[in-house]
Amino acid sequence: MSMQAAQGNFRPDIEGLRALAVSGVVAFHFGMTGLPGGFVGVDIFFVISGYLITRHLQQEIARSGTVNLWRFYGRRARRLLPASLFVILATLLFGYFILAPSEQQFYSKGSLFASSYMINLWLIRWAVDYFASDASNNPFIHYWSLSVEEQFYLVWPALLLVLARFRPGKRGLFLLLAAVAAVSFALSWWVTAISQPWAFYFSPFRAWEFAAGGLASMAVSQEWARRFRFSPVLGWLGLALIAAAYLTITEDIPFPGSIALVPVLGTVMVLLSGAHESRAGPSSVLALQPFQEIGKLSYSLYLWHWPVIVYAGILEPDLSIAHRLLCLALTLVLSLFSYHFIENPVRHSGWLAAKTSRSLGLAALLTATGATVAYGSAALASLNLDSEQRQVLKSAERKSAAREFDSTCVLERDEIAPRACEFGAKNPKKTMVLFGDSHADHWSTPLKRIAENNGWRLVTYLKSSCPAASVTTWNSVLARSYSECDQWRKLVFGEIAALKPDVVILSQYSSSYVRNDINYISSYQIDVSEWAKGIKRTVETLKDTGSDVVLLRDGPLHKSYLDKCVARALWQDESPSVCDTPRNEAVEETIPAAERKVVSEVGHASYVDVVDLFCNKTTCPAVIDGKLTFRDRHHIATPYAETLAAPLQRAIFGETIVGAVRNK
Repeated sequence: MSMQAAQGNFRPDIEGLRALAVSGVVAFHFGMTGLPGGFVGVDIFFVISGYLITRHLQQEIARSGTVNLWRFYGRRARRLLPASLFVILATLLFGYFILAPSEQQFYSKGSLFASSYMINLWLIRWAVDYFASDASNNPFIHYWSLSVEEQFYLVWPALLLVLARFRPGKRGLFLLLAAVAAVSFALSWWVTAISQPWAFYFSPFRAWEFAAGGLASMAVSQEWARRFRFSPVLGWLGLALIAAAYLTITEDIPFPGSIALVPVLGTVMVLLSGAHESRAGPSSVLALQPFQEIGKLSYSLYLWHWPVIVYAGILEPDLSIAHRLLCLALTLVLSLFSYHFIENPVRHSGWLAAKTSRSLGLAALLTATGATVAYGSAALASLNLDSEQRQVLKSAERKSAAREFDSTCVLERDEIAPRACEFGAKNPKKTMVLFGDSHADHWSTPLKRIAENNGWRLVTYLKSSCPAASVTTWNSVLARSYSECDQWRKLVFGEIAALKPDVVILSQYSSSYVRNDINYISSYQIDVSEWAKGIKRTVETLKDTGSDVVLLRDGPLHKSYLDKCVARALWQDESPSVCDTPRNEAVEETIPAAERKVVSEVGHASYVDVVDLFCNKTTCPAVIDGKLTFRDRHHIATPYAETLAAPLQRAIFGETIVGAVRNK
């Protein structure tokens, strides 16, 4: 289909852009590593929405001098809400059979916020929490972009109407909206470096992307694009920018930030090129039938693809290429069904369109239905929580000894001043210091019991995601080098030197900081040789205080979140052993070998291997002696940690130190 075949305001190239956008998102979520930046397809959608909505509103203002806001909201409701609610209801239904009751309870809240288009605000609340549930298992998380879009639809028409009443003229209106876009972009760039979840999910920090599309739709831009002789070239360059974004942007790069300009400007360039109506531009390709068909289904494809891949990943954790192709086929079938039988019939309903009150009434009814079903789903899940599942839930939720004493014992990412928390005797025979990140924190439970049983004192220095090893790490939440960790660590060294403890115990989530075969976190993970040097620097610094130093080997890393996996197994009448992880897949050997070697070279230092506390020769069980071993994939569940006091004391302080290298 060529541009000449377009009827009315329909732009085939825009439908083709929608196809590119949804294809990128689906490819990314379905694990196509060749397109690491596919997630920026959402940004393409934002620009397209800004373009179309602004163009439509300007036409209405030019025609009637105002905007009928209620009619506008009614049209948006008919377009978006029916398919959205249908997918929410289907996701809850299938979740009843796939998810554990505790998960059903939690994700029902997500469906409530998704139904009311506020899930982006809900996600901000727990996306910054280190101990939050894993987002990748949330079947409603993709509704964040729809929430941002609906919030834009709520504000943007009113803003345009207010500005139009001042009669600023074409250029004046363009400059005013450009100023709005510039402020939003500047804030987004700034906040990305401070708190990426806020920059990612909060609609005011995404408004500039919609505004960029809106600016491209304005008369000033359109007239320039029609006159510009190189508009076709501009379009091809825009497609090249989109391709570059798909191929080169990764999750490791702070996003949105300034890098979001790449897909946004690329989309704007393609939209402007399309105004030229030239066969030489990318419009001729984007108007091809495959792009048109995918573009028409883009909304339904976006809604369905995420719950399909989430549930498939739960049922079969190691999805093969064949599995993923089956998921893609299922997504397509579901999308065709909802498009032809729900999305289009309601959208084009003459009865609903005849009166705005009917469309708004439908919106209220659908939103109320979503909220009611979400509430009912949560209530039903609560009834299905039996004693075994409640025990798993309590084990996962119970805080470590340090956190139970005071949540501030484990510093947040932005905190630098050390916080010493003390346990045990006031006049101790021996003083222990526990130093490290959350993996040190989970040892606070048995170490506190050791201190109390022996008349010793335990002092903790703990900070989220901050290793005791003297290396600069990358923080994925902050999306930058973790300078606060380096500053905190140096201050802790000073406090330990002043304290002069008998022993300093180090622990850290080493496989998250170091490149290894079982735990890929990001391309910013450091080399094992650099890690070993950092360990040596820390051990030598602490040894110089006169203290003995003990480095605990990091524990196993399970393939699944054990709290969820065990609860699902119980719900489906399966044995918790289905959640066990083979030892060779849970235990990394390269990092411990380097740590053991470097510790052996330092006097008054010991290396203690604790893996046998969690694994036998072949397997790392999810449950040992009726207790959940880990509350997620790698943090020890507190009830199980309590049982480790005696073996840990033997390992660290016994005559024979299990798995230890001592060099006094």
